[in-house]
Amino acid sequence: MNPPHKIRIIAGLWRSRQLTVAPLASVRPTGNRIRETVFNWLQRDIAGARCLDLFAGSGAMGFEALSRGATQVVFIEQHPIAVEYLLRNAHQLNAEQADIKQSNAMTFLTTPPAAGFDIVFLDPPFDENLLESCLAQLKENNFLNSPAKIYLEHNQPLSQITLPAGFELIRHQKAGQVYYGLVGASPSLS
Repeated sequence: MNPPHKIRIIAGLWRSRQLTVAPLASVRPTGNRIRETVFNWLQRDIAGARCLDLFAGSGAMGFEALSRGATQVVFIEQHPIAVEYLLRNAHQLNAEQADIKQSNAMTFLTTPPAAGFDIVFLDPPFDENLLESCLAQLKENNFLNSPAKIYLEHNQPLSQITLPAGFELIRHQKAGQVYYGLVGASPSLS
């Protein structure tokens, strides 16, 4: 295991607060520059939003969303050590709106939720090629409110991903070796 390190929340209620990241090679926090860009894109959507942070890892995206006014974030993370760190960070921030679940993300996506999500943060392990299947499950199992936004992060250009009907890549950029962007989803229109 790697030694733990810290990342900071960029803006909002918990601006400049530090989160301790689980010392796991599989946990790859979204960088500050990317997070700042993404939340600038989402600034009109985040307040009051119900969010899903799949493959949560460090929880950087979900905690940033809560700091900026999201009503609730459901964090899905499989690794028990990463879950322990998510729980610690939520406790440190007194983040009562954080719902942290230890689960395999693909298994979690097989059961429709009680309520849909406005924003989904989707950053699966790059080497597992899960983006397309996750997007399909989000649509098929009614995880999304209409409209919804989905943040994607991958090591391949997002323009090469096949999106479900009713989904559209509305913004995308590259930072270093990471491609990231937003998908607008209106699953009820397809």
